[in-house]
Amino acid sequence: MKVKIPPVGVAVVFALLMYLLAMVLPVGDFEFFGRNYLILILVFMAVLIAFVSLFQFVKFKTSIDPLHPGKASRLITTGLYSYSRNPMYLALLLLLLAWGLWLGNAFNTLLAAGFVYFINAYQILPEEEALLKKFGKDYQKYCLAVRRWF
Repeated sequence: MKVKIPPVGVAVVFALLMYLLAMVLPVGDFEFFGRNYLILILVFMAVLIAFVSLFQFVKFKTSIDPLHPGKASRLITTGLYSYSRNPMYLALLLLLLAWGLWLGNAFNTLLAAGFVYFINAYQILPEEEALLKKFGKDYQKYCLAVRRWF
């Protein structure tokens, strides 16, 4: 299946689903000491990861278009990309986790897990196929050395 929705759009859809779940589900509410600090830390980490990973794409002058990974002109394996093959998606996940904490419903973690599944199945796997086709053995070595998410 070809991806038609940008990953940011997918994250927005999951964020809306999280909001609806928190408003409709009568159970699962929670509160704990430090929740607001944890939310701020997650948002800060997400923004930092997103900006640094986007900066790396700009620095190496390669495409950031997630719908057309074959447009990539270079395989980035340094910086954040030496720890995660998908730091931009990791940033989106961190934002969703922060959103779920802010909404205060424990069941939103299931929707965050659903986001990971959807992005893996419909975004990352097609990207990996395109990058393997484009960069061959270099991409295979990179996949063996660096984890998909974190």
